[in-house]
Amino acid sequence: MSIKQPFTDLQIKKSAGGFYEGHSVEIAILSKAIMVALVIWALVWPANANGVLGSLNWQLLGDFNGFYVVIVGFFSFFLLAITLLPQTGSRVMGTPGEAPEFSTFSWFSMMFGAGLGVGLMVFATAEPLGLWGSNPLILAGEVTANSEEAIQSGYRYTFLHYGFHAWSIYVVTGLSLAYYAYTRNMPLTIRTALTPLFGRLMNGFLGHVVDVLGVVATILGVSVTIGFGVSQFIDGLYAISGMDWMMDMSGDAPAPGTVGLITGLVVIMGLSIISAVSGVGRGVKYLSNLNLVLSIILLLTFVVFGSFLFAMTTYASSIADYIIHYVSLSFGAFGPQSAADFAAALPPEAAPFADALRTGATNAWGSFDAFKSGLEGEAAALPENVLTAAYAAGEPGRQFGWQAGWTTFYWAWWIAFSPFVGLFLARISKGRSVREFIIGCVIAPALVCFAWMTILGGTAIDLELTGGADGAIIGASNTAKLFVTLGQMLSGGFLSAITVMCVVLILTFLVTSADSGILVMNTIMSGGEQQTGIKHRIVWGVILTLVIGTLLIAGKTNGGADPMEALKSAMIIGALPFTMVMGLMCVALAKALYRDGLREKSATVAAE
Repeated sequence: MSIKQPFTDLQIKKSAGGFYEGHSVEIAILSKAIMVALVIWALVWPANANGVLGSLNWQLLGDFNGFYVVIVGFFSFFLLAITLLPQTGSRVMGTPGEAPEFSTFSWFSMMFGAGLGVGLMVFATAEPLGLWGSNPLILAGEVTANSEEAIQSGYRYTFLHYGFHAWSIYVVTGLSLAYYAYTRNMPLTIRTALTPLFGRLMNGFLGHVVDVLGVVATILGVSVTIGFGVSQFIDGLYAISGMDWMMDMSGDAPAPGTVGLITGLVVIMGLSIISAVSGVGRGVKYLSNLNLVLSIILLLTFVVFGSFLFAMTTYASSIADYIIHYVSLSFGAFGPQSAADFAAALPPEAAPFADALRTGATNAWGSFDAFKSGLEGEAAALPENVLTAAYAAGEPGRQFGWQAGWTTFYWAWWIAFSPFVGLFLARISKGRSVREFIIGCVIAPALVCFAWMTILGGTAIDLELTGGADGAIIGASNTAKLFVTLGQMLSGGFLSAITVMCVVLILTFLVTSADSGILVMNTIMSGGEQQTGIKHRIVWGVILTLVIGTLLIAGKTNGGADPMEALKSAMIIGALPFTMVMGLMCVALAKALYRDGLREKSATVAAE
């Protein structure tokens, strides 16, 4: 019996002339309208934008936190299943017998470049250190924060956030795009991935909506990445120059101020736009090579002068611990704790004070001591054992708040970033088998991330554990932790040289990330074309700058402590619709792989 051929006649209507020549007018205008509206809102009513985005963010997390957590676990096991199945894993993304476009060495090198970005520069020290002080086991009272016993659980969640789960998100998008592009000769754009489910509907409005969701997610994902990178760039300049005008000195530790952030953003995005419009692919290539060399020098500096033995011991034990807890980490989702549920869990003596006790007891970022010190009146006079029981009653609320504010933030960030990274992985993987693509793009980059997290982060933890840092690294802002760690580890001219090198590395990472993000947005709007007009790169570079800048300003209004807050809220909200698109991508890919297998069997039988 012959099997119906797959739908491949994907037609994306493009303008034949004028400003939008070669682009889909519908995708471009709808995407720009959404972003311009966001910019105007954040610029004219920054306090309102910050408040509404934050409120909507937590409202959505209350309803969808479990969805985010479970679907990322599903992505991971979905990829494992199609890797292990012989009929799907062996399928080549290209014409039968086609050799890979790039050598294995070049392929791995480019993937390492994708894995070694702004996120690792900021979080290779900040993430392990932060999770050493706050993770679900600490919230449950099983281990003490910032203790030797908390290292294992801290790295368990560090590896969760930067490991196989994170790269599975990228690979779901990348594999969906690459499979259709190279086996069915279809455009390398988001809507292509849903053609097995919706067929010709992807030629019309529904296809435009899918591509717009991809553009919006990409803009917000890249914005958060650049926002963190700009903050670290300013921290680095401050470490070199000591210029106070860039910093907000009002907190416990210096942090980049609004003026410094906007100045850094304009410099970096200006360079990115120049890079994007120059069309010098060679320039980006040279910058990427420079990034790799400087990254290796930084890593070797920590190997030689840091706590390398501690890091390698932690590396091996943490990978084993991560794998042992893989299933529970994949699907262990928490929901918000209602006031009624909290009150029902209180001891009788505390029940009359439920409202006064609940805020502190369910605060994921506080502690038992902070909970007690925040109480007033009769509630503060309750016996120690009653307060202990009341704090324990709020554990489900703390676990939800922690997961929503940390793990789910990462899942939304990776999902928003997945059109960008997925397109990159798809472009370099022509001729690879499905199994090669999944194993190579999930395991190899994750192992590199693990090495960075244990070598840089492990050194910071060891310096704090042995008393050498005396709380200096813990007390620094996330984006300053790398420089404070270097300051504890090195001295003199060599420290100055490495700090300058780190600032250059951050700058080049930011420029290449923003440049690539601009090109990806234009690729989606041009129906998969890799060469797009200069004027569109300029427009999207300016829009991206305005989105980041206005949301950074909005995050600082009304005394906001974190300028990234509005950006992060917008990103989590914007990633939710694309998360649903990715779920449909998995269903569509499963159908495509199954039906292609049937077609091959049918053709073999007919030939016999």
